[in-house]
This record gives sequence, C-alpha cells and structure tokens, in this order.
Amino acid sequence: MEEMIVAEQEKNIMQYETVALDEQENALVIIDQTKLPGEVSILHLKEQKDIWQAIYLLQVRGAPAIGVAAAFGLYLAAREIQADTWESFYPVLQKARDYLNSSRPTAVNLSWALNRMVKVAEANQEKSIAAIKDLLRKEALAIKAEDVWMCRQIGEYGLTLIQDGAGILTHCNAGQLATSKYGTALAPIHLGRERGMNFRVFCDETRPLLQGARLSAFELMADGVDTTVICDNMASQVMKNGWVDAVFVGCDRVAANGDACNKIGTSGVAILAKYYGIPFYVLGPTSTIDMNIEKGADIVIEQRPSEEVTEMWYQQRMAPSGVKVYNPAFDVVDHELIAGIVTEYGIARAPFTQSLQEIFRKKAQNNQ
Repeated sequence: MEEMIVAEQEKNIMQYETVALDEQENALVIIDQTKLPGEVSILHLKEQKDIWQAIYLLQVRGAPAIGVAAAFGLYLAAREIQADTWESFYPVLQKARDYLNSSRPTAVNLSWALNRMVKVAEANQEKSIAAIKDLLRKEALAIKAEDVWMCRQIGEYGLTLIQDGAGILTHCNAGQLATSKYGTALAPIHLGRERGMNFRVFCDETRPLLQGARLSAFELMADGVDTTVICDNMASQVMKNGWVDAVFVGCDRVAANGDACNKIGTSGVAILAKYYGIPFYVLGPTSTIDMNIEKGADIVIEQRPSEEVTEMWYQQRMAPSGVKVYNPAFDVVDHELIAGIVTEYGIARAPFTQSLQEIFRKKAQNNQ
C-alpha cells in the first residue's frame, strides 16, 4: 500500500521533486497531483499495483514525468524478482514492463522509458542478476537526469520565441509538475523567471480534470508569474482581445508528419490561434516524437471514465443519470496549425517530415 505524507503548506510547490526514487525505502516518491492545489500529499509507492494505479489515476501525470516514474517503477519491480539466472529473470521483467505499460496507452514516454530499461537488461544479460539490477537503477536515474537537461534546453529554445512581457496561453499542464524540472510548455516561462523576465499567462482550465486551473496556475503563481485562469471556452475572447502573443502547449505523442497529440481541447485552441494569427507552438522532448507513426490519425486515443465529466469536482452529480458520456483524454492537432515543434535539439518547422528527421540527426550526432 502507498504511504502518504501531507507536506507543509508554506513550502513552495516548485521546491518539491515531482518524481523521485527513495532508495532507502525502495519506493517511488511522487506528488499526488489529484489533491493539488488544496493539499500537497507526497506518496511513497512500493507495490507495482500502486504504481500502476498512480499512473492510471493521474496521481503522476505529464508525459516526461510518467516516463521517469515508469523507469523507477520497473527498477523497483526488478529488485523484487527472485531469480539467479537470466532465463528466469528476463520473463518476469518483461511481464512487469507490460503491466506498467498498460496503465496509459497514449503517452509514448511510458513505453519509451520501459523499453529503454529492458534494452539495458538485454544488453547485459551475460552479467549477474545483481549487476543487471544495479544497471537498471543507474539507467532510471539517467532517464531522470536527462529529463531535467531536456526541459532546460526546451526552455532555452522556447525563450527565443517570446519577449519579456509577452502574453502566453497554455492548455493543460506541461510544467514542472509534468516533468522532473522546468516542464516543457512552461519551461521558457520558468527559465525566463530565473532571469528576471515577466510574462502574462492565461491558463485554460482544461476540462474535465482541470490541470490548467489546478496545476499550471498553482506552479506559475508559485514562481511569481502574472497568471489568469480562463474557462476553456473563453480562449477565443482572450485571443480576440489581443492579450495572447503565443500559445505554448506540451504533447503526449507527435507523429512523423508533425501532427501532435495532446490533452483534449488542444486542437480547438490551435484552430482559434490560426484564425487570430497567433503562433501555436508544441514543446516536448524527442522521446515524445514517434517517427514510427506516420500521422496523428494512427495514434490510439485513450478513453477515460464518464465519472470524470459527470461527477468529479462536483458535490452532486451534474448530468442526468444514465446519460452517455464521450470522454477522450486527448485530441490531435493537425501539423498545418503548428508554427513550430520545440525540442531539446532545436525547433522543427514545416515541412515537419523533413525538419523532425533533422532534429533526430542532431540528436544522433550529439550522442556519438
């Protein structure tokens, strides 16, 4: 079972680690994001079923943070495997990988991190099981360290797209609470704040889970950012008022042609931005770009429980009992609506089929 610590409320949320490994307790440590902003609860998860549930229930969320959590989770699973040989160890590791991977099918970082961990084991199968487990620990910690580096680089490139005092609209939460540090879509804002810059940010509340109202607004205010929460259906009016200079959003998966899958409602924001002549940028690490998927239509969209729409956040049910509910977790932004895809290796622009390949060439050269 999970252990919970209610943190001191006076501590700034930006001072907490979103995802961490407690090696003394052999636990995955996360902020329970379903309790924010009213309560800062720190969960210590030791059982695989609790880690699976934390990912599924969005207690840990955001593509990069999910990847880091999964890597730590698989390492913890490996620690528990009682095996002396590779032949007995490997099938159990694969089973643990597949189990964690079933928690969120859309976010590519989940499968990316889990497969990366398994490949480390496969590449070292001639070593002792104890040595393989230690290598898995090091790989999980490396995935987290790389996440921090990637987010900072995304922030650096994103800062080139805006000026001090700019108005920015964002959807969902792709900030520090979705990553190990800085975030993706909010990384330029947090990095800019470190350098004394000021921005005006409009956070779509992001129904039905309210990640914008609960999470983005919470961390932005903690960082001293001029923050305004708007209902999702107010974005058009805010843009029409001339208050938005750019739209920054994260992504859960990007196809090879530049179509970007993100939290439900993102495609509508992109359409509005196109109409008003506002540049729409997708910010995310290369691990979120799936070059094996040709176009956004090929991405499997997760369907979430109807109760998230009809009951969550309400004292009483707000829709008629028995009514049908359509609750997709994500939608896909057509690449033609995207001004640029900001990665840790630069900004890809149309035609994305070419520019994304160039981004991966830069990545390959950097890793040589």
